[in-house]
Amino acid sequence: MIRQAIGNRWMLALGVVSVVALLGGYAALSHHQHQINPDDRTIPTWSQLKDGFVKIVGVNARSDERWLVVDAKATGKRLFLGLLCGVGGAMVLGMMMGCLAPVEAVLHPPLAMLAKLPPTAMLAVFFVLVGTDTNMYVAMIAFGVLPSLAQSVYLAVKDVPDEFLYKAYTLGASHIEVVWNVVFRQVMPRLIDSIRLQLGPAMVYLIAAEMVVGDVGFGYRIRLQSKLLNMDVVYPYLVILAVFGFSMDYALLKLQRKICPWCSYDK
Repeated sequence: MIRQAIGNRWMLALGVVSVVALLGGYAALSHHQHQINPDDRTIPTWSQLKDGFVKIVGVNARSDERWLVVDAKATGKRLFLGLLCGVGGAMVLGMMMGCLAPVEAVLHPPLAMLAKLPPTAMLAVFFVLVGTDTNMYVAMIAFGVLPSLAQSVYLAVKDVPDEFLYKAYTLGASHIEVVWNVVFRQVMPRLIDSIRLQLGPAMVYLIAAEMVVGDVGFGYRIRLQSKLLNMDVVYPYLVILAVFGFSMDYALLKLQRKICPWCSYDK
């Protein structure tokens, strides 16, 4: 039957099997490549990956810094600031568009158009208008996620049943109370879901910008090491990015369940 649930043990077992199959496939591919060329560096063995990870977390002899620490600080700061600005702006604009028809008429067309414009295609514009410091990364991420998030909030507001609004007004609620106690509570779970979906694109925008103009950060390190064909460093960085993104997604899911207990659908 379509959408029929399975037990938690089966879910866990199948998830473990998929991860083991992925790791096994990589190990087989690496072994095959090194059978052809023992000096191959494009698909490192597990021992080479271990050496690369040690290089990442250890103190670099030339710079006297730990790559992972300095890159994580730079990339994390840029990502969180950009998301904070983008989510805050999207929340305000989306709520205004959903609650006020004149604002919807003014803002919806340009936001719908901007949502289809890839921020990576506007790198040169950001360089000219904002520069190449932290503000550029923050502006790029905010611009990348704001239009789509604002539209998600706007659609969530439109989906709030009219009966809820009428009931609140009947009980004597003011416009502000209806927006805060009725509309905002219905929108919050959808907003968190939308943020979870925007984490990947936001990281893409940031890494792309760091690869072009960054002097520190994950994107800069991946570009630099890939040029040197140090894939034993590049692959661990990619794994760390994946783990970070998964952790953020999981944290947002837990946050949703904690602050939105009225959210009835299962995850």
